[in-house]
Amino acid sequence: MDTLDVSRWQFGITTVYHFILVPLTIGLAPLIAAMQTMWVITGKAHWYRLTKFFGKLFLINFALGVATGIVQEFQFGMNWSEYSRFVGDVFGAPLALEGLVAFFLESTFLGLWIFGWGRLPKLVHLATIWLVAVGVNASAYFIIAANSFMQHPVGATYNPDTGRAELTSIWALLTNNTAMAAFPHAVAGAFLTAGTFVAGISGWWMVRNMRRARTATAPEAAKLEGDARSMFRPAARLSLLVVIAAGVGLVYTGDVQGKLMFEQQPMKMASAESLCHTATDPDFSILTVGTHNNCDGVKHVLEVPFVLSYLAEGEFTGVTLQGVEDLQAQYEEQFGPGNYRPNLFVTYWSFRAMIGLAAGSALLAVAGLWLTRGNRVPDQKWFSWLSIAAIPTPFLANSAGWIFTEMGRQPWVVAPNPTGVDMIRLTVDQGVSHHSVWTVWFSLITFTLLYGALGVVWFMLIRRYAVEGPLEHDAHPPGDDDEEPEEPGTPKQLSFAY
Repeated sequence: MDTLDVSRWQFGITTVYHFILVPLTIGLAPLIAAMQTMWVITGKAHWYRLTKFFGKLFLINFALGVATGIVQEFQFGMNWSEYSRFVGDVFGAPLALEGLVAFFLESTFLGLWIFGWGRLPKLVHLATIWLVAVGVNASAYFIIAANSFMQHPVGATYNPDTGRAELTSIWALLTNNTAMAAFPHAVAGAFLTAGTFVAGISGWWMVRNMRRARTATAPEAAKLEGDARSMFRPAARLSLLVVIAAGVGLVYTGDVQGKLMFEQQPMKMASAESLCHTATDPDFSILTVGTHNNCDGVKHVLEVPFVLSYLAEGEFTGVTLQGVEDLQAQYEEQFGPGNYRPNLFVTYWSFRAMIGLAAGSALLAVAGLWLTRGNRVPDQKWFSWLSIAAIPTPFLANSAGWIFTEMGRQPWVVAPNPTGVDMIRLTVDQGVSHHSVWTVWFSLITFTLLYGALGVVWFMLIRRYAVEGPLEHDAHPPGDDDEEPEEPGTPKQLSFAY
């Protein structure tokens, strides 16, 4: 492999790993804020315990997400310096806003939230976690705005003297219709991830407590059943409703994105279907046989009519979709010789993995809402297994969607805008840095091993504290009435409950 191949592998590995953590951070912060809001409104201790419990898991995920995200931005200078030189004046603007506005907002108020228990007034402390939730979602928006310029460049002009893209309108950049469609889709995916995460852990704890109560002493059984009924069941119900709402949001926003993709990146649309030749009203393929590397070797064995036409233009019939081979010929004439086809195997199956893996969350939502109806608390062991098995499915679905979005754009690192400035376009091989291949191999191996170790640490910490459950000392929320009087001049001791 040459420098380009190794650089692509490095960026792909670090991006996929980082994006495993991102959706949980985006979706879990508002859920924790909602739990704390319920505690402030109702005064019920179980909402306080849930806030502390899932807050601890959130902090673990947030810390690892920050550590891996920093590397992402450095890679633009290390591995993709030609890309940075070409679009740095444009691409840097939303990244700067993400750091200066969103990241400082979320990190500052997260610190106040962590150390503000019992020190800040309840409403002020509650506001800090809501500001964290706003910050993580604002961070997602600025990042998506930057990425959307790569998908659909707007708000810029090409300077032939410098050979660079230059920003002309930050407003046009931030209101890019690609970003406006991608952001709610990404947030809906994040809520699906966080909802499944909370519901899966809560479902496992419900079954565990109810089954342990069968053999426990009477006082212990009452406590176990009480926690299952008053704490984990409300958490499960809340998060399962979030999963349902997120699923509906994903369907709608995904439909909007599909129609934009048909207009802005027809090659990506054709690659998602492995549609090799232009056709009118082609069927949507569920299953194919073949490597997809050669269009003539792809055989569609299971298809559904009308779906693809509706995804493209909102019409069930009368829609003509351009095929990969026809678009290749068109692009060669328009942009010069080259291979403008993405990897069809990756685009085809990542698109279907994105949709199919989301079924894990849907199955958990249907089963969980049914088993907890009418104040019931499930004790079926199969539901415990389903709760755990469903947790990774939205993580994988989000990653598959991101892989499809980025791989379907290939070979462009900045895809040409069909109605925009003609010269604002860049292929991946034009954007790579001129490093020795061994230099990039060293960084690839280093980052892969480091991220692998961090992945093990992340999993072990999440598993450890999820299995540990809400702590007993979190059963009594801090308040003015239960604080012990202090001697004058005695400093308060910091609480490291997390």
